[in-house]
Amino acid sequence: MTHHSTTSLLGDKPVHRIGFGAMQLAGPGVFGPPADPDGARAVLRRAIELGVDHIDTAQFYGPDVVNDLIREALHPYPEDLRLVTKVGATRDDQGAWVPGAEPADLKHQVEQNLRSLGVERMDLVNLRRFERDDPDRVEPALEDQLGALADLRDEGKIDLIGVSSVTAETVRRAHELVGLGEVQNAFSILDRTDEDVLEVCRERSIAYVPYFPLGSAFTGGPAALAADEHVSSVAARHGVTASQVALAWLLAQYDRVLLIPGTSSVAHLEENMAVLDIVLDEDDLARLDQVQPRPVGH
Repeated sequence: MTHHSTTSLLGDKPVHRIGFGAMQLAGPGVFGPPADPDGARAVLRRAIELGVDHIDTAQFYGPDVVNDLIREALHPYPEDLRLVTKVGATRDDQGAWVPGAEPADLKHQVEQNLRSLGVERMDLVNLRRFERDDPDRVEPALEDQLGALADLRDEGKIDLIGVSSVTAETVRRAHELVGLGEVQNAFSILDRTDEDVLEVCRERSIAYVPYFPLGSAFTGGPAALAADEHVSSVAARHGVTASQVALAWLLAQYDRVLLIPGTSSVAHLEENMAVLDIVLDEDDLARLDQVQPRPVGH
């Protein structure tokens, strides 16, 4: 049996392998407040009760909405809670995404996160780049961006630095420049285009945090998982859902994969946390290796 550990490392900090991605706690389009703020705060409190010690957020979720909910629900924070954010974009008052990636912008965004979360230091800040989503966009030099974050690390405002939505080459360069606490890229059993980045993380023992862990809208998401004969047969064998199998498959790829599934429902949260109890054996993994990745419709 392939047993997986329930904890791993974020940088040098032990964390539960299933954390919580807070993006879905904002309103539609990750903009404005949720319809049920009390419900959102209840999900956050239940996550902590279930052992979540790694919450992934961003000041531009809302903007401010999600960080405010986290602070209202959980401050003063449990001592072992790791709060992770990302910088590199902002929102205008219509909810449109606006580039905000110059070194001074990044520093300002970190300060906004510290203020809205009510902390003096972020456990990890991810630099969100656009080299994969929008290769034609001219971005500030990686060295300058990471230099700004390293300045804040020297000042004690950041503990660890990560990168998000980046190529394998950027991961290698960034790790040489500042030492990475994590890489956060899109990856799932339906979309494995990031395998080369995952391999770089394995070689360098960097935590790998997949977003869209159930596939994205482009790959058909949970519905495509449920329709896949290989996923559904493994799910039936274990008496779990197709989505739970897809998350368990990710954990089996590398012992430093950390999951941050998001939800605004307590029942769904509990289902996500139960994934650690699913142990996929060699037969299961061989079956899941036959899943045909869906071309991503970019």
